[in-house]
Amino acid sequence: MNRKQWTFLLPTVLVAALSACGERASVDPQQQMGGEPVMPAARNFLVPPMQVPDGVGWQGDGHPTVAAGLKIEKIAAALMHPRQLLTLPNGDVLVVESNGPGTEPVTTPKQLIAGIVKNQSGKGAKGGNRITLLRKPAGAGPWEQHVFLEHLHSPFGVQLIGQTLYVADTDKIMKYAYTAGTTRIADPGVELADLPSTLNHHWTKALLASPDGKKLYVGVGSNSNITENGLAVEYRRAAILEVDVASGASRVFASGLRNPTGLQWEPQSGKLWAIVNERDEIGADLVPDYMTAVQEGGFYGWPYSYYGQHVDQRVQPQRPDLVQKAIKPDYALASHVAPLGLLFYSGTNLPAMYRGGAFIGEHGSWDRSPLSGYEVSYVRFVDGRPTGKKMPVVTGFASVDEKSLFGAPVGLAQSADGALLIADDVGNAVWSVTAAAP
Repeated sequence: MNRKQWTFLLPTVLVAALSACGERASVDPQQQMGGEPVMPAARNFLVPPMQVPDGVGWQGDGHPTVAAGLKIEKIAAALMHPRQLLTLPNGDVLVVESNGPGTEPVTTPKQLIAGIVKNQSGKGAKGGNRITLLRKPAGAGPWEQHVFLEHLHSPFGVQLIGQTLYVADTDKIMKYAYTAGTTRIADPGVELADLPSTLNHHWTKALLASPDGKKLYVGVGSNSNITENGLAVEYRRAAILEVDVASGASRVFASGLRNPTGLQWEPQSGKLWAIVNERDEIGADLVPDYMTAVQEGGFYGWPYSYYGQHVDQRVQPQRPDLVQKAIKPDYALASHVAPLGLLFYSGTNLPAMYRGGAFIGEHGSWDRSPLSGYEVSYVRFVDGRPTGKKMPVVTGFASVDEKSLFGAPVGLAQSADGALLIADDVGNAVWSVTAAAP
């Protein structure tokens, strides 16, 4: 059935969707944070509950709200869906501007509704398919803004190894010669490795270099919620790939991670950590998104189970052998917060309570009422392990009545002077958070 045919069914489906909107979450998000989240029984819906505010952007001098002891400043505006950030050794900041390629076919009423809802929220507009460079001036004044690299294909991850810049488009990793201080790369680059790119249900490809610069790790999301598009299109998906920088050869490093959208090295343990967007459509209180240390060769459950051995009965055929092997994630972030940015903070600009732990950019989801996510939160780490509840740090991206969306945080970075930088893809801005003056 094509999009036009689905349009005739839309009124009926919308009635079902509006009925489902009455289904509100009953579990306090605080109960779904940490190593032992509350896990209610799964539910089934003709159309899942959904709530998305209207994307209106920031009006006038509007800005997010920060926790006590912090201040926030807009350092870039008029961007085209800023997604990821990378601070270069000379202090310049790269901003990846992107959105999905629009290649996923619409084959169900749910997809049609999801597309409408996404556009309503402001998250569906065309991305820049480029990277912009921000440079802080020597004195007072606004940051410089330069178009750094163009003609990309739904880029997301970006990393610098030596004098080579690596960019993860939705279908491949490209590499470009980089000269310190340059404000533009004009050459077309060279392909290092191809990446899974059929359908592109989840199109983002997170990217992280190994400390020795010999490997690249790539987060590749699934091509479905729970394999409704078949297992064949899930080849090398819902996984973290390891790519050899010298040859471009790759292998599956870990699997069963539905959509790993952020990869970072935890500084105390040296372990690879990921944030993961879990599955939808079994209730506003399921399934908690999470962050976890990633074990080489580890399997984390998708699609057969979630959060260890909680079996998803919708998946056929069942695989009890894989469920038994599924590794329980380290830390739940609460259901449907949609984490897209992860940063282990190592600076000294922010107050001591924010040092050594993890900031998470929570983009917010359509699959929960009341809203969840739409903030930057912080999780304290002790001896390389998360502890306590996550704390809201940057909020106010949605209106108090939950009807308007001003912005949505995605990628995070630490500036050369220790500020927390936030890519805001609905507000089309980059924000800098620093300690407030005494």
